[in-house]
Amino acid sequence: MQAVLRVDGLPPAPLDAAAAFHAAFLPQARTALAGADALVLVFPAGDKADCGWRLAAVQALAREAAPKRANGVAGDSADAVAEAVEWLADAPGITGQLLAVDGNPA
Repeated sequence: MQAVLRVDGLPPAPLDAAAAFHAAFLPQARTALAGADALVLVFPAGDKADCGWRLAAVQALAREAAPKRANGVAGDSADAVAEAVEWLADAPGITGQLLAVDGNPA
């Protein structure tokens, strides 16, 4: 089973967002992984500064949770996010990745 945790309401500044994530969402992620084989963290779309801390958090969580899987999806298109989450559910070899989706079919 794959759990999904939506990460939202974070401050706009990357350092503040990372601190808020670790304080509020990391405990939730660990709890979700305790009852699932995999976890997808769903972030809103962000820029390169957001990508750095998000990827580091996802990778660290994946290492900690192994052999369970942890991945992230970032995007504002609900359809694209749902498609990526569904794809990850059927991709048992993928862990520690942050997928940016934008809803464009290209």
